[in-house]
Amino acid sequence: MSFRSILELDARLSDKMRVAEKPGALRSFAVFFAHSGDSWFWAVALVALWASGDPFWKKWAVVQFVSISVLIVLVMSTKFLVRRKRPEGEWGGIYRNTDPHSFPSGHAARSFLIAVVAAGLGPVGLAVVLCVWAPLVALARVSMGVHYVSDIVAGAIFGVIVALIGLQIYEPLFMWITSLIGFPLW
Repeated sequence: MSFRSILELDARLSDKMRVAEKPGALRSFAVFFAHSGDSWFWAVALVALWASGDPFWKKWAVVQFVSISVLIVLVMSTKFLVRRKRPEGEWGGIYRNTDPHSFPSGHAARSFLIAVVAAGLGPVGLAVVLCVWAPLVALARVSMGVHYVSDIVAGAIFGVIVALIGLQIYEPLFMWITSLIGFPLW
């Protein structure tokens, strides 16, 4: 199987999953999940959680926020190296205008990172909910026609790897940052 035939198969499979042009409950469900992984939403939510939380939730918010920030740099760098054009479509104009490249999916990467970091930090109930939510976000991105299946698979892999590395290094990293800035982040 050639690389071209793999990309064609990816495009056909992605097109079969598409509901963006089909009104109904499934489309509404996909729109909700496609937007629930937006970076602005998570940035606002994590800052609010840090500002109002106890030390556990402050730590949770800081680790998630910094992990997402590192992930954004890696995903955007990869997007500009690969430069894969998004699937054609009308839905998701803001994504198409601000980020015309689809590989890897930033939403899939972010949602899987958030779920894996939550699994590492707890609480268990929230981690379970986020582990169910993450693939729904990724699949919704294909369903709404802003990504191919391979984009979300690559994004999920990016998110999981960055999260696993982050969980291994965040404690010494934040101790070092705290010593530099002179006050704790949580």
